[in-house]
Amino acid sequence: MTPETVMTIGQQAIELTLLISAPLLLTALIIGLAVSIFQAATQINEMTLSFIPKLVGIFVVLLLAGHWMIGLILDYMTRLYSSIPYLAG
Repeated sequence: MTPETVMTIGQQAIELTLLISAPLLLTALIIGLAVSIFQAATQINEMTLSFIPKLVGIFVVLLLAGHWMIGLILDYMTRLYSSIPYLAG
């Protein structure tokens, strides 16, 4: 196994991690921004106010995109495990 192969596998793993986490992080970011604007407009400074909407939003995104996320992970792991004989020999 060459260093280029190791770097390629690592790069693919990082890209997959970013691709899978992006919908969840973007949802939390958008909901957090909306709640912050609401808090600034109404002058309600309650720290726990943003927790429940973010939790619900991330749960909804997991319900909608969970199948896609698991499909990506399974595809990557299948490709990785099927390439073991070529990497070892």
